[in-house]
Amino acid sequence: MEENIDSIKNSTNKEDEPLKNVSLKENDEKNDAYINKQKTISNVSNENEIKDEKKVADCSNDEKIKPKKEIPIEKKPFNEFVNDHLLPSIIHELKVRGFEVNNINLKNTSRPIAGDKCWVIYCEIKDICNFWLSFEKDDISSLKSISLCKSNQKPSIIESFLIDEKRITLKLIISRILQRLNGQKLIGIN
Repeated sequence: MEENIDSIKNSTNKEDEPLKNVSLKENDEKNDAYINKQKTISNVSNENEIKDEKKVADCSNDEKIKPKKEIPIEKKPFNEFVNDHLLPSIIHELKVRGFEVNNINLKNTSRPIAGDKCWVIYCEIKDICNFWLSFEKDDISSLKSISLCKSNQKPSIIESFLIDEKRITLKLIISRILQRLNGQKLIGIN
């Protein structure tokens, strides 16, 4: 009987071994399938994350790319600056103070008194005065001068205009014109 028990044990052991091998192989295959599935899920998840990150990056790039900032009006071409911004601003500022502009224009002509050719803004304020703002070149940063006179008179003095200023702006030009007119008691009381 011992022989039978031993033979049964041996046969059981031998039968178990191939089963174990098969089950290990099956286990390995299942594990490999599971791992591959997890990798696929992970890859899909990573791809989705990458796509989401790209979307976020694209959005943040869109946010970083600001619309082109319009150049300051003082950097625009001389004729555009003067005709579209400076002359209308002079008219507006004088109107706000209760004065009427009869005539205002920009010409490349002779400067009053000196007679040299340059860009000249001529402005006639009704029943008050006339002034000539001259630019040596078609550049608002170029040397400037101003001449003033009462209506129906000729100018007799040329004064330098904005010679110490490093940055010329529309507001600065307007304020200094008004300051000169006021200083001569042409548009107000000192």
